Amino acid sequence: MKRLLILGGTGDAVKLASQAMSLPGLEVITTLAGRTREPKAVAGAVRIGGFGGEAGLVEYLQTENIDLLIDATHPFAAQISGNAAGAATKVGIPRLMLIRPGWERLPSDNWIEVESIEGAVTAIPATAERIFLTIGRQQLAPFALLTDRWCLIRSIDPPDSSIPLPPGKLLLDRGPFSLEQECQLLRDYQIQAIVSKNSGGDATYAKIIAARELGLPVIMVQRSIVPDGDRVRDVLGAMKWLEERVTIIW
Repeated sequence: MKRLLILGGTGDAVKLASQAMSLPGLEVITTLAGRTREPKAVAGAVRIGGFGGEAGLVEYLQTENIDLLIDATHPFAAQISGNAAGAATKVGIPRLMLIRPGWERLPSDNWIEVESIEGAVTAIPATAERIFLTIGRQQLAPFALLTDRWCLIRSIDPPDSSIPLPPGKLLLDRGPFSLEQECQLLRDYQIQAIVSKNSGGDATYAKIIAARELGLPVIMVQRSIVPDGDRVRDVLGAMKWLEERVTIIW
């Protein structure tokens, strides 16, 4: 059996693991960082937890005799992707990045594009007093400076108790969300601006459409530059890459 390690963290990783299991002679292992308390079920073997940086990943790849590596982490998991690139090079195994396309700005969108979470804090319009934060739970601390604003924070899991939060409400929920749901949410809480990462995908795109229809500004955090290497946009592309590599290996 040849061994594939999928660095997970997205719905695409879950789909890929399920489809890769159909390839003969291939054992599939998916690793999850463990940040989501109730992750979606994943086909094949699952490993929970980090590796301890690039050196730890190198050791794991060698110890577990991994033959192929697919990085299907979140588009904003830049450090993990960098570690994967370095580790795969050192071990000498093929590596692929599965990167879903980012959302594209339409003429009717009112986006304020920023390069970082810290930039998003300062880019919020002064007239926006009620903010919808949809950036996950890991990077909320900078928004604690917004003591004169009210923030609706949506996250799958609650943030760590040590993380300072701005005034407002915490809403625990998991997508996908419909356009009707998102429009109603924005109206109910009288939201005047949205802060989002350009994560791409369909699960949470409805909030972007809702902002467009309601004429709300979106402070959009852009993605970091990804490492060089093979990359595809979807699970179909990843499966084609994988099928070719498995054939070469055999």
